[in-house]
Amino acid sequence: MKYIEQPQITDLSKRIGSPPSHYRALIVGVLIIIGLLLVVSLSLTQGAVSIQRADLWYALLRQGNPTYQTVVWDLRLPRVVAAMLVGASLGMSGGLLQGMLRNDLADPFLLGISSGAGLVSVALFTLGMFQSWVPLAAWLGAIATTIVVYRLARTGGTLSVERLILGGVAVSALLGAVQSFLLLTAEDGRLQAALNWLSGSLNGRGWREVTMAGPYIIGALIGGCLLARTVNLLNLGDDFAVGLGISLNRSRYLIGAVATLLAAGAVSICGLVGFIGLIVPHAVRLLVGTDYRFVLPLSAVGGAFILSLADLAARMGSVELPVGIITALLGAPLFIWLLHYQSSLREG
Repeated sequence: MKYIEQPQITDLSKRIGSPPSHYRALIVGVLIIIGLLLVVSLSLTQGAVSIQRADLWYALLRQGNPTYQTVVWDLRLPRVVAAMLVGASLGMSGGLLQGMLRNDLADPFLLGISSGAGLVSVALFTLGMFQSWVPLAAWLGAIATTIVVYRLARTGGTLSVERLILGGVAVSALLGAVQSFLLLTAEDGRLQAALNWLSGSLNGRGWREVTMAGPYIIGALIGGCLLARTVNLLNLGDDFAVGLGISLNRSRYLIGAVATLLAAGAVSICGLVGFIGLIVPHAVRLLVGTDYRFVLPLSAVGGAFILSLADLAARMGSVELPVGIITALLGAPLFIWLLHYQSSLREG
């Protein structure tokens, strides 16, 4: 008996991946990896202490000049690894949420992640309590806030996407107001520390932060890649996904949990860094299409590249800037251009 839905299956294959998209994804992936390697090389050799490439290899092998070894292993290498972990986390987290919510403007902080992490961290800074626990406290605050938002989004036993977005906005506004009150009443010294953290910075990040957050970030990145098929089906519409046996609630909880773990891990390392999770997945979809088997891993690699590049730019001047400021300065104009480019394609 001939299957009468064959045209729909053909259309589905076109929407979530055709052979040309494989080649585009391969080319884009290779180019991003080459760019990332170049940025990593520059990050390890450039700075207050300039290191030649030949000396860099000796330092990486723990040979040669002891000063170079200390600079590379204790200062620059952990910072580079932290930048790649944070960028990859934000990039894939944004891709997961944009695919799940079918909203190109969704970002990792949509579910209140930034507000929860920011409030807990600002409270510790301004009150002068347990400041060494800020990374862990930020991670727990982000997780707790996301759980509250998900509970607000439940209606009649189902998870409403609209209520999820509105709940995130409402909770973020409430916690942001409390955070502003704490900042206004803080002492000058404590206020500066809190503002530096809120601006997002990789300055002083070492192996402690990498080893603390790295394992579960890597696990969440692998889990995000495994969810690509589910995101593809959800991105086609609820009715289509249910018809193929996908549980909407379970899938959205799982995707949201992985995205939150990724974003919370990034926040726990360097504070609040914007635009990476918004722009990188958006740009990747323009380059390789909407097949999330390619979008998610390329968003992770692209996020690592962009944040590593931003961190390199942040520390090249006479005064080091928070990397969050650089991503905002680069991200806002780029996002405006992407919106213009996408609208031009639709009109054409």
